Amino acid sequence: MRVLFVASEATPFAKTGGLADVAGALPGALARLGCEVTVVMPAYEEVFARQNLADTGIAFEVPLGALAIPARISAGSLPAAAGSPQPRWLFVGNDGFFGRPSLYGGAHAYGDNAERFIFFSRATMELAARLGEPFDIIHCHDWQTGLIPAYQKLMPTHWSAVAGARTVFTIHNMAYQGSFPGAAMPLTGLDWRYFNWQQMEAYGQLNLLKTGIVFADAVTTVSPTYAREIQASPGGCGLEGALASRGQALSGIVNGIDTDVWNPQTDTSLPRTYSAHDADAGKYAARAALAGRLGHAAPDARPLVAFVGRLAEQKGVGLVLELLHRLAGSGRAHFVVLGTGDRHTEDALKHVASLYPGTIDLLLGFDEELAHLVQAAADMLLVPSLYEPCGLTQLYALAYGTIPIVRATGGLVDTVVDANPDTLRDGTASGFVFTDFDADSLEWAVGRALAAHADGALWSGLVRRGMGQDWSWEASAKDYLRLYQRTRHAAS
Repeated sequence: MRVLFVASEATPFAKTGGLADVAGALPGALARLGCEVTVVMPAYEEVFARQNLADTGIAFEVPLGALAIPARISAGSLPAAAGSPQPRWLFVGNDGFFGRPSLYGGAHAYGDNAERFIFFSRATMELAARLGEPFDIIHCHDWQTGLIPAYQKLMPTHWSAVAGARTVFTIHNMAYQGSFPGAAMPLTGLDWRYFNWQQMEAYGQLNLLKTGIVFADAVTTVSPTYAREIQASPGGCGLEGALASRGQALSGIVNGIDTDVWNPQTDTSLPRTYSAHDADAGKYAARAALAGRLGHAAPDARPLVAFVGRLAEQKGVGLVLELLHRLAGSGRAHFVVLGTGDRHTEDALKHVASLYPGTIDLLLGFDEELAHLVQAAADMLLVPSLYEPCGLTQLYALAYGTIPIVRATGGLVDTVVDANPDTLRDGTASGFVFTDFDADSLEWAVGRALAAHADGALWSGLVRRGMGQDWSWEASAKDYLRLYQRTRHAAS
């Protein structure tokens, strides 16, 4: 099966969030399943800084309103094991649009993001039509590629080489929609009649996420529970009607983790690698190394409870702050927080850490190697998110024998099974789950986890169960391949 995979970012070339992790790992997993995968993304300044791209000799102009914008196609590659099939990586270049210091403009989005990604989407269609053999599937990701399913459906004679393809559109986070003034509609090259509440318009704006939802043959998101949550308010962020209308075409597939990077048996960030069979020794070595990094003479004997991630309200950092105020003085646990956030949040964490020296370690900023060490050293990981389309930190925790404590939302509830009498008896328990987004509920869940930790046999069983689960991209890729096959079959 020939797959055109289109995303606005992908590791290791360029990254702002979880989309890049998916786009960097899933194509390779699909290729190992026998798909012929071509990945297309913008040729950002960051990409050129990280890799020497090769000029393919493919160049053309892209209509953008009354203008003709030049596009030049470059090729890149990723290291691969001998004999391992790899995707083809192609990059759409235009210095005016992509030769900038950040991908989207950061906190102050670039004022021409509509033009930039309308150009990118149409350039991708032009490129696909020039690559020879037609594609079976065009897999698009997030609002930056939302126009591609519309182009494929509404302009079949313009790009006849891809007219027979089926489109899959994946939503990574409903909060980011690519909403622009209606005046941007002529830039798309599509007729004004499609600017209506059933297709491309939402609340008076051109909405590129909605466009992808409406026109794609299949719509996916990054967990089954999130797929249900976004069909109603508030999860749908105003597009719940459009999503509910596509309910039969909407499904959720949990993200995977890159086991070449996140694997305690091979992780070079750890002082001692380990598996489920020697997890106690491996985790103690990590605990000792972390204590040294933190300036402690020896590891604390108390259970280590960690938070790793963005210090943002969506991640439940307010609940973590309240938990620290409530529990740090109890002597029941040691806490470590690794992440970065706004000044107000960081100052609040500094204050509570100063109240309990020796019990709370605060690591502001983000260090990938340190994140690996904390995941390995911790007994428990806090993931009390307000919402979480999929989440990866809880999957890293499971792989490293660290028990996740999560709120029942999105992908968290799809990947962590609460440890209660029934699930402990049937052998499915893997963590601790709470429902309400408040500090009382989080404290209750942490209390249950600390009580379980005191039972050595019970805790060892949870650790082994989590480490024995397969959250690799290979497992997720098989689900995507089945979706591709169903989508092709439904069209035939």
